Amino acid sequence: MSDKHESEQLTPFEALGGAETIRRIVDAFYPLVQANPVIGPLFPEDIDPVREKQYLFLTQFFGGPPLYSSLYGHPMMRARHLPFEITPERAEAWLGCMRQALDKVGLEPELKAFVLERLKGPAYHFINKNA
Repeated sequence: MSDKHESEQLTPFEALGGAETIRRIVDAFYPLVQANPVIGPLFPEDIDPVREKQYLFLTQFFGGPPLYSSLYGHPMMRARHLPFEITPERAEAWLGCMRQALDKVGLEPELKAFVLERLKGPAYHFINKNA
C-alpha cells in the first residue's frame, strides 16, 4: 500500500496531527481573538472555558472522538451563538484569526486551506445580523 493511499484513509483529525495539533491551534487562536477589535469584545475575559469548548468541538468537527457531544450534547452551534451579534465582518474576523493561528502552528498549505474551507460553513452560518 502506498503512502498516498494510506493518507487518503486518514480522518482530517488524524491528518492534522490529532489532539496535540488541535490544542496548538486553539492555543494560538484565542490570543488573536482577544486582541481583535472586531470580535474580541464578544468573548469573556476568562477565556479558558471557551478555549476548552473550542478544543472539544474542533476535535469532534474534524473527525476525532466526540468529546464535545459527550459533555454537552449536540453542538447546536448556531443556536449557541444566537445571543451574540454575528455580522459578516465578525465572521471574517473570526476566520482571519483562525488563518493566523494556522500559520503560527505551521500547517502545510493544503491542510490549512482544507481547514479554513471547512470552517467557512459554520462561520457564515452563524451570521445573524447584516451590519
